Amino acid sequence: MYQNQHQFHIPVMGTGHSIDSPIRVAHLGINSVISVVDDLLCEKIRKHYCSEFNLPYKNIPRSAADGRADRVKAYLDTVQEIVSRKFEELKALPVFEGSEKDRYFELLPDSNPLKKSYRSIASLPDKEERERQIRELTEKMTPGSIDVNIMAKVDALRMGKDDTPMSAEFSDASAALRGFAQSTVSSGLVLSAGFNPRLYSYLSEFKDFYRDQTGRVKKAIVLKVSDFRSALIQGKFLAKKGLEVAEFRIESGLNCGGHAFASDGHLLPVLLQDFRDKRDQLVETFQPMIKSFYESEGREYPELSDEEITPKITVQGGIGTNGEMQRLLNEFSMDGTGWGSPFLLVPEATCVDDFTTEVLANAGEKDLYLSNVSPLGVPFNNIRGSGSEIHTKELIEKGKPGSKCPKGFLVSNTEFTENPICTASAEYQLLKINQIEESDLPSDKKEDQKNRVMEKTCLCTNLGTGSLIKLGIMKPSYGRQAICPGPNVAWFDRRYTLDEMVEHIYGRRESLVKNERPHMFAKELVMYVDYLEELLKQTDPEEPGFRKLKKMRKNLESGIEVCLKISESEPYSGENVLSLEKTALTQKERLKRLFSEAELVEA
Repeated sequence: MYQNQHQFHIPVMGTGHSIDSPIRVAHLGINSVISVVDDLLCEKIRKHYCSEFNLPYKNIPRSAADGRADRVKAYLDTVQEIVSRKFEELKALPVFEGSEKDRYFELLPDSNPLKKSYRSIASLPDKEERERQIRELTEKMTPGSIDVNIMAKVDALRMGKDDTPMSAEFSDASAALRGFAQSTVSSGLVLSAGFNPRLYSYLSEFKDFYRDQTGRVKKAIVLKVSDFRSALIQGKFLAKKGLEVAEFRIESGLNCGGHAFASDGHLLPVLLQDFRDKRDQLVETFQPMIKSFYESEGREYPELSDEEITPKITVQGGIGTNGEMQRLLNEFSMDGTGWGSPFLLVPEATCVDDFTTEVLANAGEKDLYLSNVSPLGVPFNNIRGSGSEIHTKELIEKGKPGSKCPKGFLVSNTEFTENPICTASAEYQLLKINQIEESDLPSDKKEDQKNRVMEKTCLCTNLGTGSLIKLGIMKPSYGRQAICPGPNVAWFDRRYTLDEMVEHIYGRRESLVKNERPHMFAKELVMYVDYLEELLKQTDPEEPGFRKLKKMRKNLESGIEVCLKISESEPYSGENVLSLEKTALTQKERLKRLFSEAELVEA
């Protein structure tokens, strides 16, 4: 069964920053997520770790027939081998002598049954009984899961040697899925960035996503979702094929790292209430479809407990204190939480180069912003002063904007070419700038549009650069490091040990953040009103799109009422509910003002 010994997991962070997190923390029982968008980066990291752990390595060239799938499989198999080796070595260690095995148990939440047993054994006077219970406890230990993220919509169709499109199974997402499915890992596949029916259908071709006769699923399906309706639609699509969702992972639309997929103003506490109140519908809806599929295939669906067939529901995006986590677990009945950006400052857990670590540690709230740099055209959480930003500005100053597009994972634009190209590429940017120059726009509008074009950054390469520098594969002088933290990282201001961060998460030490840090729900609310304000500037009140903004306002106002209700409740330790009340009232008035101004413009 897909499980987590902890009340948190480390989500995917860029292509490179969590790429080796399982190697760093899985032996200690902590779940983390690897991105396999960049299979070429995976290959370089594999070569490094094969050398470090004396494992055989044979290069898989770019010209290999099924190279992307083979590289993903080879990397995951290598990670699995290293994690297994480290975990078995840890299990063999003595306990109660300050070993890494002791650390495994000490890091666990106090409510974990393994930790309770560990502490109970420590006081046993009988040596033989003590050794017997230590052996039993050791057998119950499990490593952290080596989870894998695939962005469902990053799914370019590749061209064959004859310059014609290859068949669907060789698309980027399908090839990455095949690599994961054929690997030795038994873990979760985290599907994010939208619903891709072709990819979801492809899951049914691999038996590891189905239950075996004992009821076990070797590879669990985890869906990152924006709301309950999306969870129901995607879950039903899979259930009709007999595929079960092990976990729905809810993420704040804006208060997160990486790409920000904004909702129509549905705030996180509203979404969480919806999941809490309707979660029984998931099993009631999916199970009949799943059993029907098994019957149609002439297979017997195993007898399972309610716990085994009920999808877990977790949440991530901007969590910063134990108090906030306790509210999510207790008031909203979440099964777990994701803590991303704070771990970017934990070298034991993530792969971030020294220059970028300093940029993160010194960043204030104004240094973290929603940017226009992503070729996908989706708002992207960014930080000022990154190596990528410096490099992009240098290219513009030299009159040579854009990237050579060496990897092509984000190609999607056909405005000027028959085959898709990337909006961060030099090819696209030069064509687009020429088009703008030849237009009849006023000069100030031309400059604004050209700047927006040249903002686009080669995320395919730059998001992996920091990890290559950190591991010594690439020289720091290369620069260009991109990183995509959430705004929450502004309140974490130095490097931390893994133990410090875990103790902070569980509220077992003095908080690592200042008391005045705004509540995660307050921060999300401000970000949504900021986002709406920008949309209002770009939308004429007479345009049809203005109606959508009114709907967003209505949803935000409903969310504000929920925030005010939460602010009246008893706070958990370290939870700044006072900031929630103040922010909710301020943003309520701000919404009125913004729409009053818009209506004056209309008049």
